[in-house]
Amino acid sequence: MARITDINQQAIANEYYRRVVATSEHLQVVIMSIPPGGEVGSETHPDNDQALYLVAGSGTSVLDGDEQPFAAGDIVVVPAGTKHNFIASSDEPLKIITTYGPAHHPDGLIHKTKAEADAQEN
Repeated sequence: MARITDINQQAIANEYYRRVVATSEHLQVVIMSIPPGGEVGSETHPDNDQALYLVAGSGTSVLDGDEQPFAAGDIVVVPAGTKHNFIASSDEPLKIITTYGPAHHPDGLIHKTKAEADAQEN
């Protein structure tokens, strides 16, 4: 069992593109920081459901081509197999808490930048 305290503060303070915070057999918690003008990049997780909670910032969520505003306090649920992207369109970074079911990344993973994440995943 993992207990995470002050997860909103951890997400706000996080400067890394991606940091895995906790992993169990069927679930994973990750915090992300997407810089202004940046994006996650269009991707699909065939075997993972994902829920993204936006702690700070604003932008656009794109699910299977459907663009919607994404603002602090919003949660977007991405079913497995859904093509998706999240774009930071304001002058502040997106600070995101995301969960995957089942776990998607190695426990303890840190990607300091999107370029680092892309290089490791491709």
